[in-house]
Amino acid sequence: GFKGNIYCSKPTYDLCEIMLIDSAHIQETESEWKNNKLKRSGKKLVEPMYRQQDALDSLQYFKPVLYDQIINIDENITVRFNDAGHILGSSIIEIWIKDEEEIKLVYSGDLGMKEKPILKDPSHIDRADYLIMEATYGDRVHENIEQRTEELINIILKTAKRGGSVIIPSFAVGRTQELIYELNKYYDSHLDSIGTKENELKKIPVYIDSPLAVKATEIFKRNANAFDDEAKEYINRGDNPLDFENLHFTQSAEESKQLNFSNEPKIIISASGMCEAGRIRHHLKHNLWRKEASIVFVGYQAEGTLGRRLLDGEKKVKLFGDEIMVNAEIYNVEGFSGHADKIALLNWIEGFKEKPGKIFIVHGESESKEAFAKEVTNRFNINCIVPEYNVIYDIKRKNLINEVKLDASTIKELQKAKEEHIKELLNDVENLKKAFENALKNTEGYLKEQAIDSDEFNKINNNILSLENEIMNLTMIRTK
Repeated sequence: GFKGNIYCSKPTYDLCEIMLIDSAHIQETESEWKNNKLKRSGKKLVEPMYRQQDALDSLQYFKPVLYDQIINIDENITVRFNDAGHILGSSIIEIWIKDEEEIKLVYSGDLGMKEKPILKDPSHIDRADYLIMEATYGDRVHENIEQRTEELINIILKTAKRGGSVIIPSFAVGRTQELIYELNKYYDSHLDSIGTKENELKKIPVYIDSPLAVKATEIFKRNANAFDDEAKEYINRGDNPLDFENLHFTQSAEESKQLNFSNEPKIIISASGMCEAGRIRHHLKHNLWRKEASIVFVGYQAEGTLGRRLLDGEKKVKLFGDEIMVNAEIYNVEGFSGHADKIALLNWIEGFKEKPGKIFIVHGESESKEAFAKEVTNRFNINCIVPEYNVIYDIKRKNLINEVKLDASTIKELQKAKEEHIKELLNDVENLKKAFENALKNTEGYLKEQAIDSDEFNKINNNILSLENEIMNLTMIRTK
């Protein structure tokens, strides 16, 4: 197999450490189940795409990098990762390729919505010769954040009032942490609302019942530097934005089973998001038949999945060999999508100082890609291509624009841009200085309390060692 370097952001590497193993475990389990049936019929056995050991072996080839870091792959290829704001670690990649001429490609990856909880907004890129861009929701507009949260809260309270539980199928990475953050934020913003529905909400326990989601949440906490200003403000106030009083994380299968033996109203957030595997299927089996329960979908449901069938109104489904009546209320709360909608995608293109010469529209249903391509062409007068399979596209800069010699005014503009960038860096240094002083003050106070356990001590010690290393690296630049 491939044994070259695999470049990714640091948070992506952290997530791959748990997700690749989890994926391999699922494949091994499913292939074992299929093979038990195939043996009886004398048919050829199936092999998982990769095993857990393969996943572990692959990690040695990963090369984690920082956002905005210039990476020279070789003498002809340079890349830079930028924050895409989709999930933790997601990246927009700039690629400079030198051959007879230099060509710049930008790959958007999956772009997130602006003002998405926890994460920073997608980075804006100055220029590109070619842009390869997603269009998952290139033909629709999402609800705003306030509407979706209010809708979710109302469903929870309505369900609890009639004695039912709310079951939320959710992706273990990204969506689950976003739900935790939104609930925590909602509680905090209504602390003084005595006698209101918010206080009723605080009586309802919330369970995160997904081992992968529990591990992913810990990785989010370890990468708080990737959070947006609002989330960092919570941390600076001493409030963990991914935790609150009535939030519980279940680990063992036994703990998970116990949730279905309790009749108290509760919220269970569990994977998988499309109900095709995982503990969510057990919770559906125990709650779909209950009229007082609610099933709330907060993400895309692909054709053919159990989640999609429930949304489409199926009245009976089969789970673990049993036929289950669908009596629970079924809801679809839109607006929690991790993908940017049509308006956000167009605004991101608008942010290019020098628009791309050509755009390839990828990643989306055919209707969405075609609709978005027309929208981009009409608005920006840019040639858009929806690529076809097995078609080769010749990437050459001369096909896009004529060579331009730098005149005095252009050089002046470039110098001005450089000066602006230096101002931004100086501003970043000032902000970092304040944040650093605040962090040191909080850490010093925490250490003086002397109430920390050995794990917390080791974490603080490791972070201080890492800071010392980075400060030395920064100092070395000045000495060169």
